[in-house]
Amino acid sequence: MAKAHFTLQGKGGVGKSLVSALIAQHRHENGIPLICVDTDPVNATFAGYTAFDVQRVELMNGNKIDESEFDRLMEMIAENPNSEIVIDNGASSFIPLSSYLVENQAIELLQSMGHQIVVHPVITGGQALMDTLTGFDSLANQFPETAEIVVWLNQYFGDIAQDGKTFEQMKVYQNHKSRVNGIITIAKQSDLFGRDVKAMLEARQTFDQAMKSENYNFMSKNRLRMMKQHLFEQMDLVLGLPVKSAKKEKATNAD
Repeated sequence: MAKAHFTLQGKGGVGKSLVSALIAQHRHENGIPLICVDTDPVNATFAGYTAFDVQRVELMNGNKIDESEFDRLMEMIAENPNSEIVIDNGASSFIPLSSYLVENQAIELLQSMGHQIVVHPVITGGQALMDTLTGFDSLANQFPETAEIVVWLNQYFGDIAQDGKTFEQMKVYQNHKSRVNGIITIAKQSDLFGRDVKAMLEARQTFDQAMKSENYNFMSKNRLRMMKQHLFEQMDLVLGLPVKSAKKEKATNAD
């Protein structure tokens, strides 16, 4: 079944493009045909990754919605039943895209054609915590229950906690717990890990590109390898593996 991954959050600068890049890396390395789309009208960060042929779709024409581009995005999904599509959406087009999907019953239409819809809201700590929780709540309330939700907890800006409660203990999560297909945590690391990851992100590199680059020393590459393994193990469980990869992994474990 084809999947369309929408990275959505109404708050800017919380790691949406990072999440999109991680999804793309994980699916690509598992041999899944992939189409990548950047719809952010302000910061086309995802489009900066040279490892993927990221296509630009301009959903906004200045302050106005370009409905023809929304339609084109849906057609890209519908016309590629054998590929997974990763769509990175900007904060400024969060409400227009969410409204379009709901008002046009686009999710139900795509699902009737055999597409699986996966929504990826990002929750981050620090000052953006409440805004990102509100964004998650909005998506869970608006989108049909048949749309899967995978929550990403980005701890880079601080612990994701409120009044001593973790995300899983918060009321907003409890209200939508049945909707959440899985949780992936981008854990806050030491300063050394943070420095390595920052350099990789600023260069718009994948983990593999960074680990092959001469710009990182031996230990930096090892730290990136460790982080990749930690994230990919979570994605294996939450996003799933294609049949061939799953069989190969089982055979390797048996050896």
